[in-house]
Amino acid sequence: MQPAHAVGFGVVTFGLALMAAGVVWKGRAVRPLSAARARSTLGRRYPRDLLRSADMAIASARGAASQGEPAIVTIDAVVDIARDHFGRTHVPRRDAAAALRLRYEYADCVADCVTDAYDSERRAGVEGEL
Repeated sequence: MQPAHAVGFGVVTFGLALMAAGVVWKGRAVRPLSAARARSTLGRRYPRDLLRSADMAIASARGAASQGEPAIVTIDAVVDIARDHFGRTHVPRRDAAAALRLRYEYADCVADCVTDAYDSERRAGVEGEL
């Protein structure tokens, strides 16, 4: 066998070995999934999902408002987006209102938006933070 053929044979053999290893170990996770890690991940993502839901509700309300009219952003819109888009089945109104207040102030919505997030704060008598 010539040296060039030996190198080619070695490369092909190595490739076949890698393919066989891939078939044997296909889909095996490095660490098995655990319920505790899944709950921890959901807990870390909760504030981020609420803030994104509030951003999406503000953007949607701004898009739906006619020129010269204020955009109406409600807590229910934030809860609906959190449920529909992020799969959050239970979002307390207090948490949604807190997220909406944060994003309302961050997005400078005072100029062109109206929200009920501050009304719920006065009724509850709580500042509410995420």
